[in-house]
Amino acid sequence: MSDNPFWGGTIRKLLPTEMEKFRDHLLRMDRASRQLRFTHAVSDSVIEDYARRMNDAGAIAYAYMLDGEARAAAELRPVGNSWSPTAEAAFSVEPAFQNRGLGTELMGRIIRAAKNRSVQRLVINCLVGNAKMQSIARKFEAELRFEHGEAVGEIIPAQANYFSILAEAMEDSIGCMLSILDYQQRTLAASR
Repeated sequence: MSDNPFWGGTIRKLLPTEMEKFRDHLLRMDRASRQLRFTHAVSDSVIEDYARRMNDAGAIAYAYMLDGEARAAAELRPVGNSWSPTAEAAFSVEPAFQNRGLGTELMGRIIRAAKNRSVQRLVINCLVGNAKMQSIARKFEAELRFEHGEAVGEIIPAQANYFSILAEAMEDSIGCMLSILDYQQRTLAASR
């Protein structure tokens, strides 16, 4: 969760029970945005399955939340069935919310989460034509290489420290509280 709201919204970690918000965000993306995010065209059913498996993989998702909906998201996924020295990162921002710094903010959260899980190598894949994602990766000193129509970036997170762990824990507490308040607001609005 950000200390400063972003255009009326907040950035926070999604709870495991909120993966439908992540799914809905991905489903709202147009065809071109989906291709940039997944490096190929994907159907609604592929997105639904992908979002459903987020919790199974032990993945972490941060989202830019506005009016109870995720409008941008970033993911940290372990490679394999558990956290290891290597993890994957990805992010997506709905077209109407691009060019506001959300991708950079989300990527910063993902790198900190990777650091706090002892990830030593964070991998980011995108299409060669995805200049925005490459620009964000470069902001975090990613080493980019180009192969087979894709750009592969590697970020080496610093070691976790007391402050990075405390910052994530505090943001998680505030994010959980915001999630509960959002749920209460939606429940109250639906009952009227």
